[in-house]
Amino acid sequence: MRIAIANTPPSAVVTLRMILSRAPHHVLSWVAKNAAEAVRMCAQDKPDLLLMGLLMPVADATACTLRIMKMSPCAILVVAVDYERQISEVFEVMGAGALDVVNVPLPGNELGAHELLRKVEAIGKRVAASVTARKGNSIQKIAKETRLPVLVVIGASTGGPNAIVTILSSLPKDFPAAIFVVQHVDQQFADGIARWLGQNCQLPVDIARTGDRPLPGHVFLASTNDHMVLTAERTIAYTVEPVAYPYRPSVDVFFESVAQNWPQPSVAVLLTGMGRDGASGLLKLYNANWLTIAQDKDSCAVYGMPKAAIELSAAKKILPPTGIAEELMTFVKSQLSGPMRG
Repeated sequence: MRIAIANTPPSAVVTLRMILSRAPHHVLSWVAKNAAEAVRMCAQDKPDLLLMGLLMPVADATACTLRIMKMSPCAILVVAVDYERQISEVFEVMGAGALDVVNVPLPGNELGAHELLRKVEAIGKRVAASVTARKGNSIQKIAKETRLPVLVVIGASTGGPNAIVTILSSLPKDFPAAIFVVQHVDQQFADGIARWLGQNCQLPVDIARTGDRPLPGHVFLASTNDHMVLTAERTIAYTVEPVAYPYRPSVDVFFESVAQNWPQPSVAVLLTGMGRDGASGLLKLYNANWLTIAQDKDSCAVYGMPKAAIELSAAKKILPPTGIAEELMTFVKSQLSGPMRG
């Protein structure tokens, strides 16, 4: 994998070079000293992965990420000195399109070096799989039940946090649907993203734990590196299968479990992201008579996952995040004003 480094101190560049040299299948393409140079170099010689520091002397990391994603999108891993002290900035950069964040290990810190290489390898698998469609399972028809809430399921990857917070912040505090969100993110950030979302919307937001059930007016966020699924008992569980699937937690795996185990057609939303995860799952929900929505190209940080769904004719509507929020409110109102369905 071709890797570039941008806006990190010289000592950090030396450390990153040494760690990357342990994996000979990785090649360091170039090093940029600041944001402007990083944007220019990405346009001239786009890497497979950009390791980008948080502290920008010319422009902040969020602005730099937005420009790169608009002009020459590539995978971005933020490398920080101590990201826990800059967690708000981290979420802003991830909302703009960065995939993950890791601390630059101190010299001799083998655990830190291993963690950095682990994240580089995980992103490499995701990049390699971005053009591969995943085969899904068949839809199982289930007997109808009563008194089930309207369900809203949302999948997102690169740039997802910004789109998710735009949607959730537009919903009223008495929004009666149960909402589940699958965002590609390392489990160590799940708690932080849930808190950040909760601070920026009127609905309560929690990480989804095994055994949780859909709760009207509540948002649950997938919280581990395993795949979140909805069981036949309509509770949340996590599974390692499929082990080899590079997107973790997977939108496809969750959407397909919902198509199989939730008997009442509701709403599914696929947002910005690299690759195709969620496209086949959205198609299964489309075929199960759900309202399926894909984010429009202009508002996406990376127009990969929504594009894949649209190419499969899996999206009944294509909207920006603000339009998606309006559509959710319209749909829920129509469901509650009619007879109870199950």
